[in-house]
Amino acid sequence: MSLFEPEPLANLGDDGHRPLAERMRPATLEEFAGQQHILGPGKPLRVQIERDQLGSIILWGPPGVGKTTLARIIARMTHCDFIPFSAVLSGIKEIKAVMADAERNRRVGRRTLIFIDEIHRFNKAQQDAFLPYVERGDISLIGATTENPSFEVISALLSRTKVYMLKPLAEDEILTLLGRALPVLRIGASEDLLRQIATYANGDGRSAYNILELAAGASQNGELTRQAIEDTLQRKTLLYDKSGEEHFNLISALHKSVRSSDVDAALYWLGRMLESGEDRMYIARRLVRMAIEDIGLADPRALEQSIAAQQAVHFLGIPEGDLALAQVAIYLAVAPKSDASYQALNRVMEAVEQRVAEPVPFHLRNAPTGAMKQWGYGAGYQHAHKLEDALPDMECLPESLVGTRFYEPTNRGLEQRIAERLEEIRSRKRPKSDLPPR
Repeated sequence: MSLFEPEPLANLGDDGHRPLAERMRPATLEEFAGQQHILGPGKPLRVQIERDQLGSIILWGPPGVGKTTLARIIARMTHCDFIPFSAVLSGIKEIKAVMADAERNRRVGRRTLIFIDEIHRFNKAQQDAFLPYVERGDISLIGATTENPSFEVISALLSRTKVYMLKPLAEDEILTLLGRALPVLRIGASEDLLRQIATYANGDGRSAYNILELAAGASQNGELTRQAIEDTLQRKTLLYDKSGEEHFNLISALHKSVRSSDVDAALYWLGRMLESGEDRMYIARRLVRMAIEDIGLADPRALEQSIAAQQAVHFLGIPEGDLALAQVAIYLAVAPKSDASYQALNRVMEAVEQRVAEPVPFHLRNAPTGAMKQWGYGAGYQHAHKLEDALPDMECLPESLVGTRFYEPTNRGLEQRIAERLEEIRSRKRPKSDLPPR
């Protein structure tokens, strides 16, 4: 008798005493949700599993994305004895005992799949203990970790395994999982409430199942209620539809509060969107737009700040990245406002649409060949850097647009200085006949 008996892989059915996440654990790749980048049809990992050609691997990803489930499916499909290990509870003694059993299994034609949960918690000596058995093929090793294997798994073991990165489950993928669980719990639920659960689960399928199970237990009359979800989460769930009217109402309120320099209102509407689970990168994109559209050159740093916030959100994620969004919302709200560059481009586009597209004046054309120089390309061009004040008096607009002003800066923020400089430039270029009499 082995010290560790292989864990049975048979589906135990709808056992109400087991956690919902365990009852809903898929048994096949077809039932497995997410990770299509490595498990989709024709992807290398799926092909290797289906052909029973898989070696030892490391599954790296956040909690609740299916690392243990995938290991069980692989063991079932490859007809291996499945022996799970916990790096928290097992030591060298247990490792050697199981390895001896695996070696005996190989001699009688049976294969052993060792699954090590939280492999990053094993120290170097413990990880070293697996090496000879992996090399000889006594075992197939699947390690699961939430930490970067490059730093947490010894290089000798890492070189003998293939690392696959698992991603957080998408909201729609979690919705699919929750929909499958409703008949098991014998409860109904609206898509809006399930989406709230999926949002709060933040890519963690196990967390979504736990929330649903607890909320279902607190609901009555066979229907999931918003109050039950709020009691489970111990927080208020806000009515919000990322693709519906409320989505656009809230972003409109945020944008107009920033434009109106109302810091407190901008923060409030931002908080409403964050609490409701809005995509942080969507908020970041809209804040970048506000910096361009409503502040512009009145404070050029507004665009720098909003791009920096977008990068911080991408780098930090939730919840730390939310602070960057709040910081830039405050900055944009208090910044001087100008839509002068926005209006300038509108005037330009109107002129382009309504006027004849005149050819580029010859003095603005390059003349890379001698023939083009003979034809007049580049004739009369004044190179700004060769002039003492770097202000040529040549005209750069087409003849029909000479004198047209598209950009009219405001007197707010930095644009006041820009307006003064622009007036100096325009007065230097203005024909003498257009100057006012002294």
